[in-house]
Amino acid sequence: MISPCKTRQGAGFTLIELVVVLVVMSLMVAMVAGRGSPVSPSTHARGAIRSISGALRAARSEAVMSNRSVVFNLDTANRRFWWGTQPSVALSNDLSFAMLTASEQAVGDAVGRIRFDPDGSSTGGRVAIAGGDRTWWVGVDWLSGRVSIVEKPH
Repeated sequence: MISPCKTRQGAGFTLIELVVVLVVMSLMVAMVAGRGSPVSPSTHARGAIRSISGALRAARSEAVMSNRSVVFNLDTANRRFWWGTQPSVALSNDLSFAMLTASEQAVGDAVGRIRFDPDGSSTGGRVAIAGGDRTWWVGVDWLSGRVSIVEKPH
C-alpha cells in the first residue's frame, strides 16, 4: 500500500534561492525606477507654452475685469515671467526664449512687456520658445488682445 503523505525530495526551490531571486529583481526595479523617464526639451517647451499663453490670457482678462491696464513681463536672461501682481514663474533651463514687442515695451536687453488695456486691446507681441528640434510662437494680437500659438517650421 502506498502512503498518501509521500513527498519527493529535491522538488521545488529552497528559501535561499527564492530570497536571492527577489533581491535581484528588487535591484533591477530600483535601477529602472531610479532613473525615471527622461524629459525632453520639447516636453519642457510645451509646458512653457501652456504657462505663458495662460498667463497672457489671464493678464488680458484681469485688464478687462478690473478696468485697468495689466502688464505681462518676460525676462529672457533669468528665464522668468510674471504679470500684474502675480509672483514670477521660472522656466526650464534647457529652453531658449525671445520676445518681439514694441520698442517702448522693452526694458533693457532681456526684459520685454506686453500691456493689456481695459478694452481688451494690447501692445501686441510674440514670444518664441525653442526646445529640442522645435520652435513655437505665442502671439498676441494688438487690436483684439487675442493669444494664439503657432509651431514654427524649421
